Amino acid sequence: MLVKNGQQIGTVAKVSGVPIKTIRYYEELGLLKASSRTEGGFRLFDEDVFSRLHFIKRAQSLGLSLSEIKDFLEIYDQGKLPCDRIKISLQEKLQDIEYKIQELIQFKQELEQLLSAWKVENSTSTSVICPIIEKD
Repeated sequence: MLVKNGQQIGTVAKVSGVPIKTIRYYEELGLLKASSRTEGGFRLFDEDVFSRLHFIKRAQSLGLSLSEIKDFLEIYDQGKLPCDRIKISLQEKLQDIEYKIQELIQFKQELEQLLSAWKVENSTSTSVICPIIEKD
């Protein structure tokens, strides 16, 4: 949909599918900038707001934080492409995921071992809640 400059926040929300509250929050964080305001104080946004919102949503879906996204948009606003910085951040996300996968594999193995050796043990000790899981 082709939108003229100076769209009110409600129109931006409707066209983009991003709630008004979220658009205000993004503006508060510096991710978006209203081009001006109406006499009544309503925010007006230029057409580039839609590409910025699309970029923000896509970057979030890739695990990037709003802080990281703000940094990328600041680079873009200086007339440069932030692709190199984005690549580095995505590589770091991938490393984090690999680490978390390894942690989860170890955790899964520990649970499997615990469950495979599961035997109900009676304990007369009042300080032991479940002797099976309290073993080291």
